[in-house]
Amino acid sequence: MPAISERARIVPASPIRKLVPFANAAKARGKKVLHLNIGQPDLPTPAVFWEALQKAQPKVLDYTESGGMPAFREAYARFYTDIYHIPLEAGHFLTTTGGSEALLFAFLTLLNPGDEVVVIEPTYANYIGLSKATGITLRPVESFIEEDFALPSPQELEAALTERTRAILLCNPSNPTGKLYSEAEVRQIGELCRRNNLFLISDESYRDYCYDGEKFFSALEIEGGDAFVVVVDTLSKRYSACGARVGALISRNTEIIEAALKWAQARLAPPTLGQIAGIALLSLPSSYYESVRETFQRRRNILTEGLRSIAGVTCPTVQGAFYLMPRLPVSDSDAFAQWLLERFDINTTTIMIAPGTGFFSQPEKGRQLVRIAYVLDEPYLEQAVEILRAALNIYAREQVPIL
Repeated sequence: MPAISERARIVPASPIRKLVPFANAAKARGKKVLHLNIGQPDLPTPAVFWEALQKAQPKVLDYTESGGMPAFREAYARFYTDIYHIPLEAGHFLTTTGGSEALLFAFLTLLNPGDEVVVIEPTYANYIGLSKATGITLRPVESFIEEDFALPSPQELEAALTERTRAILLCNPSNPTGKLYSEAEVRQIGELCRRNNLFLISDESYRDYCYDGEKFFSALEIEGGDAFVVVVDTLSKRYSACGARVGALISRNTEIIEAALKWAQARLAPPTLGQIAGIALLSLPSSYYESVRETFQRRRNILTEGLRSIAGVTCPTVQGAFYLMPRLPVSDSDAFAQWLLERFDINTTTIMIAPGTGFFSQPEKGRQLVRIAYVLDEPYLEQAVEILRAALNIYAREQVPIL
């Protein structure tokens, strides 16, 4: 039998989804699983999405332009200009199948195999997978839970640069840590890129989730950054529309957009229905975003307070996104996450979390960490905290390896 490619062999399984078979088996046994492992908000997708689809009723579900429907890109540009006060034009947008494809297109357009990209760890697991798939080397600079996963200093970031470095990849606010980087910090990274002739790839998928009055500063606002700033965006998280699969690669450097179009042509077209309804989503008033932000800030508070009440758990302070990355008193977060699904429940309910190992280039650094997504309603988060509290107590008593 022919062997699969080395590329397919070295790309890691998703830490967010690799436990799905165990979750499915638990459900088959009659258990309820609270999904804290995946960033799928539970808020209803806004009604305007469904209304736009019902109004359109296309007789033929055809391809759109490879770069996206002109009307969708124009709506995206108006959204950035009116809601974010960042003046952009339709030509600065390439419509993609969600943020993940935008990131893939960025890697393929800006980087050659063997090039290096500086990234802050813990980092989004798909960055690791896509880097291996495209032959790119991630050069991680670690942040630490004891410092609330603060951005490493400019000196530390610059020390990570080599002659092969071509870009810095920033996720702001961070998936998986929930850390929000300030305007000053983003400007410092921009200056580092300008001085060293690097691209700045800024994943801003969670920019609408910033708490405690903190303000988001986009890389697109860096003066003099038009030539080297590339932003990854998506409608998935902003509107609880993950299944619509529409996002964008954004840059004022139209050479980048035109080059990335070649990859878009290879996959023919982004989702037609997602774009049709996405136009309506992008027209929502600013009050929508305020309401969502307030909801998730309350959820953040409940989960943070709950986790900090559990003996042995270290929970950092977070200002953005809808993720927490606590440290648990276990020696192997993969084994513990699987144990929760296979062997533990309270009144037939258990929880599913994402082991921290998948968010590091060196998995052992995440052995005590887990990523928890607070995407469920408040009573479920309170229930999840009590399940975790009881589970850790029983896990210790069963003498499963624990620190």
